[in-house]
Amino acid sequence: MSEGPMSKAATMEIPIHGNGDSRRLADDDGLEQDLQQVMVSGPNLNETSIVSGGYGGTAEGIVPTSIIKGPLVPSHLPRGPLISPNPSAASRIASQAPMATGSNLHQPHPNPAMTGEEAAAAATRGVAVEKLDIVRKWGINTYKCTKQLLSERFGRGSRTVDLELETQIELLRDTKRKYESLLGLARALTNHFYSLVQTQHALADAFSDLSQKSPELQEEFGYNAETQKLLCKNGETLLGAVNFFVSSINTLVNKTMEDTLMTVKQYETARLEYDAYRTDLEELNLGPRDANTLCRLDAAQANFHAHRAKYEKLRADVAVKLKFLEENKVKVMHKQLLLFHNAISAYFAGNQQQLEQTLKQFNIKLKSPGTDKPSWLEEQ
Repeated sequence: MSEGPMSKAATMEIPIHGNGDSRRLADDDGLEQDLQQVMVSGPNLNETSIVSGGYGGTAEGIVPTSIIKGPLVPSHLPRGPLISPNPSAASRIASQAPMATGSNLHQPHPNPAMTGEEAAAAATRGVAVEKLDIVRKWGINTYKCTKQLLSERFGRGSRTVDLELETQIELLRDTKRKYESLLGLARALTNHFYSLVQTQHALADAFSDLSQKSPELQEEFGYNAETQKLLCKNGETLLGAVNFFVSSINTLVNKTMEDTLMTVKQYETARLEYDAYRTDLEELNLGPRDANTLCRLDAAQANFHAHRAKYEKLRADVAVKLKFLEENKVKVMHKQLLLFHNAISAYFAGNQQQLEQTLKQFNIKLKSPGTDKPSWLEEQ
């Protein structure tokens, strides 16, 4: 079979450069003529049909295609790649354009963080204003009280005096000073007596050791050792009673009396504030009566009534505490003085049985020698 134009075109080699462009031939017109001849000698594209029934099917499934108009091959080949439009991409772009346009029509929503910051700033300002108001009130109150105190010291101002209550307060302070002195003396006695007991204990050990090393004086050293041991035992019993006495006096002075005196200090402060606002109200009553003065007068009356109620309440509290303190003091001191007297008398009388009975009477328990607890001196 002779080679036709189709086989000639099929076997033609077209060299390609690395960049994808066709190498120019010497004669471009000859190449175009060969391609046109191949297309003319091929099958007629206008008579092409689509067979739905497969090869050799019936004529009912033949659907004629539309006639292709225009030149099939352009007069010259394009030098670069052709980009055909994508219908799906075009439809997506068209659908997104109205959405973007519509979204720009809405106004931006307010930022919730800004609202939180504004609330926090408002709360901070509220706290600052409240603290500033507290400082302002404290400054005014301090100024008025200082002015009243200086007026009383220089004899220019008047003060509220409850003679009966003031007498009881002065008596309490004097009693506290005397009881503090008594407490100091009782502690000194305890320290000295503790040293005496320790000396007696060491002396008893020395007598006992010498009684074993001196056969000719063993009996005499033994008597003295037993005597010192007995005195040491009675001294420890007396120390237990004296320590209980000191502890009770310390509680009465440094806790019960001190608590009452703290209430007395609060009462005196309330009395000073009451007199300061009373003086302020009296000065406003003596001044002119205008709109500004009337407002200040109302505020002064409110402060005066509030401080008077506080003063009267604390005065009643002090009176009650002084009464209870006196009753408690008599009860405690009656018991402690009886204990101290009986213990001292029994010890110096050498009545060991009476001394032990005194401790049982007041429910005093001595520390056993084998315990690891620190001594009462170490606890001071």
